[in-house]
Amino acid sequence: MSKIVLRAAGLDDASSVLEFWSRAAEDAHRPADSVVAIEALVRRDPEALILAFDEAEGTVELAGTVIAGWDGWRCHIYRLAVAPGCRGRGIGGMLIRAAEQRFARLGGTRADAMVLDENDLGQRAWKANGYAPQPEWSRWVKPLAASARL
Repeated sequence: MSKIVLRAAGLDDASSVLEFWSRAAEDAHRPADSVVAIEALVRRDPEALILAFDEAEGTVELAGTVIAGWDGWRCHIYRLAVAPGCRGRGIGGMLIRAAEQRFARLGGTRADAMVLDENDLGQRAWKANGYAPQPEWSRWVKPLAASARL
């Protein structure tokens, strides 16, 4: 029997998280993430990156991730990803609830999530957890110069 266990990521998880995202997350429209960037996130906000592990009969496998970003004003959810072989087991919902609980402890009042327009699987997960698109907003982005990135 397997059990899902959630915990905050540590610095030693950065490489495995990066590898996990390469196979379980939507990356087509993102600049490449890096171990250095993940480590910087964990150092700055040690509770932001939440990991789900599938513990089954002596094995422990990374099954999902979410970043519950809190800037002191807004609650942002990023990088919700569930391993393809673990989907449909409620792990995404568990991660979303963990992010929401974190925000509530911090005093947050509303969470937002970014979901690619063509990510039907992601849209279904967010809708199933009570989220809806906000049509009056558009996201504006500007890539930073390489020297400004980690």
